[in-house]
Amino acid sequence: MAVSDPRAGEAMCPYRLVLEHMTSRWGVLVLIELLDRPHRFSELRRAVGRVGRSVSEKMLTQTLQTLERDGLVHRDAKPVIPPRVDYSLTPLGREAAERVRGLAEWTHERMTDVERARRAYDETRAAQQETRAAQHEARALSSRAS
Repeated sequence: MAVSDPRAGEAMCPYRLVLEHMTSRWGVLVLIELLDRPHRFSELRRAVGRVGRSVSEKMLTQTLQTLERDGLVHRDAKPVIPPRVDYSLTPLGREAAERVRGLAEWTHERMTDVERARRAYDETRAAQQETRAAQHEARALSSRAS
């Protein structure tokens, strides 16, 4: 996710663009991790990697920049040697992260129901495809017989 170019987003609904940033593959994990406490870049990268697959430095940087541009993440660069940069949530980001975490918790709690629905859907689709294939074959046989 590159830092959003304001001109590129003009064609999209601005609400949808922010929602995409918050619910992107890495945006969700970054927001949830920062709910606990501020993190340095490398700490945040490790924390996000523990939850899912590891995130590249480039993707984490782009995600943080995008969330910072949207006013959800604060970047605090300390003028020390070696450089120290901490990332934390803004009040707006905290509100968004709590809602995203609620959605993530709901997904975790209801995954059994989702899997059950997927199986039912797949079984129904497979049965429909078998029926269509049988009907097609029957039509083909009847047209050859004529």
